[in-house]
Amino acid sequence: MSATDHGFTDADVEALNDTVRRFATEQVRPHVDAWDAAGEFPRALYRQAAELGLLGLGYPEHLGGTPAPWRARNALSQTLARYGGSGGVMASLFSLNIGLPPVLAHGSPELQAEVIPPVLRGERIAALAITEPGGGSDVAALRCTARRDGGDYVIDGEKVFITSGMRADWITLAVRTGLASKGASGISMIVVPGDAAGLSRSPLQKMGWHCSDTAQLRFDGVRVPARCLLGEEGAGFRIIMGNFNGERLAMSAMALGFAQACWDEALAWARQRQTFGAPLIERQVIRHRLMDMQMRIGSTQAWVDALAARADAGDQGSDWVAQVCLLKNHSTQTMQFCADAAVQTLGGMGYMRGTVSERVYREVKVMMIGGGAEEIMKELAARQLGL
Repeated sequence: MSATDHGFTDADVEALNDTVRRFATEQVRPHVDAWDAAGEFPRALYRQAAELGLLGLGYPEHLGGTPAPWRARNALSQTLARYGGSGGVMASLFSLNIGLPPVLAHGSPELQAEVIPPVLRGERIAALAITEPGGGSDVAALRCTARRDGGDYVIDGEKVFITSGMRADWITLAVRTGLASKGASGISMIVVPGDAAGLSRSPLQKMGWHCSDTAQLRFDGVRVPARCLLGEEGAGFRIIMGNFNGERLAMSAMALGFAQACWDEALAWARQRQTFGAPLIERQVIRHRLMDMQMRIGSTQAWVDALAARADAGDQGSDWVAQVCLLKNHSTQTMQFCADAAVQTLGGMGYMRGTVSERVYREVKVMMIGGGAEEIMKELAARQLGL
């Protein structure tokens, strides 16, 4: 057991998997179609997840969390994806895991105590706001500004594609404080209360993730106390890049779980669907397609486990960062392949709303873009490897 295992044994991880599986099959999967139609899931789900300790996994005890290694956090992501079958639920329910880490790593103890515990209890919702209209993956080009005015920062600008943006009570925001500077050097991170005057929100419609609220945010002279700054002025780009590594590893575990969900549905369908007097599973072409799915699932599982083990051992250097970028591409390509293979196996039923494979098929593209598009991942990996 490494120093960063936090006392988690294999039995503990298996017990966590059992808890998450029950939560997914009883509290999530039966309701996903209705939540997609409604465009949201109940806020009560945050409380339910918090009561099981799912929201606090990986956070310090003094803030209401449970310290946990990456292998346990990945197990949660993978299992909930596999048995819950909804990226929309996971995106919003766990938006805290991209919104809170900068606060935990760089916020003052007082700010941490104010922001983090209510989110881990499921009473408040946290979001991360970086992307801007016209900016995409070019974080260094962001234009949302925060100028110092006495004891406050005054924020003006826009953000787009913000997960939990409509309901967030706390928004971890990337801003430009170096107003005369260009590029990464003038970027800072600041926490904005969701009820701040001058903040407006507009909902966005998407191909998938229908029950996850996604918003465009506008900041018109929003005043935030200077104590809400994370770290030092100008340190935001480094904070953002570090935060992306954890997000990409978690997304890889999620993508793996969704690929497994497609495998489960395709296999069950192939066993019970009769064609020309025999089950589909007796057709060689179907068996070979299922084995192609298993090859990709197996390789992704091995890569996820290997990088989680390295992270838990404290090995998160340039090579690890490069591998996480490449894993994110590989895992989402595995998800894409398995979603397509499952829909093809289900045939007409795979095109119908209500199947897991149809939902995952629509959701795969956001997984391939969010957290860093494939092209960005390849370029970042190449740079980390000195190419």
